Amino acid sequence: MTVLRSIALFVLAACAEIGGAWLVWQGVREHRGLVWVGAGVVALGLYGFVATLQPDAHFGRILAAYGGVFVAGSLAWGMVADGFRPDRWDVIGALVCLVGVAVIMYAPRG
Repeated sequence: MTVLRSIALFVLAACAEIGGAWLVWQGVREHRGLVWVGAGVVALGLYGFVATLQPDAHFGRILAAYGGVFVAGSLAWGMVADGFRPDRWDVIGALVCLVGVAVIMYAPRG
């Protein structure tokens, strides 16, 4: 159950961080205004709190593993929100990152 909770928290963190960055991008680059930017800043702040809920107590481990989730999540977000089409190298890279997440977070430690 701890692994499932951890994965759910990584997904929630990815939604908050990637979604927040996307909202800021939309507000600034797509000229949608300060409300979008403000919502993005709030979402980015929430990301910081979500990371603290991970069962592992090591900040460096959590953020290193989250980097791999961020890579895969960013590609997925781009597909859904912006119609981005990743090529095979994007997909392979994201899978390598997710394997790294699994090793960093869930490898047996003695």
